[in-house]
Amino acid sequence: MYKPEPVNTDGIELSDELKALGEVLAEHVHDVWAVGRINSGWTYGEKRDDDKKQTPCLVPYGDLPESEKEYDRNTAYGTLKLLVALGYRITK
Repeated sequence: MYKPEPVNTDGIELSDELKALGEVLAEHVHDVWAVGRINSGWTYGEKRDDDKKQTPCLVPYGDLPESEKEYDRNTAYGTLKLLVALGYRITK
């Protein structure tokens, strides 16, 4: 049985600069996801319908409900926290 064991990043605090980067990454994550969906034949629909390949999330990141943005933020912040935990420095 698969048992995920991600690196524990609970103690990692992101700086304000990295949080801002996280928001940019979250938007990018959404855009990459959207391109993949569109390339697979998905279109916008008011309700998700897998058979019709429709989803209400095919909108710009800024138009997503907070719950959907939070999903993308978790991915972005989790990645940034992992990089910090592994000892990487992120500089502009």
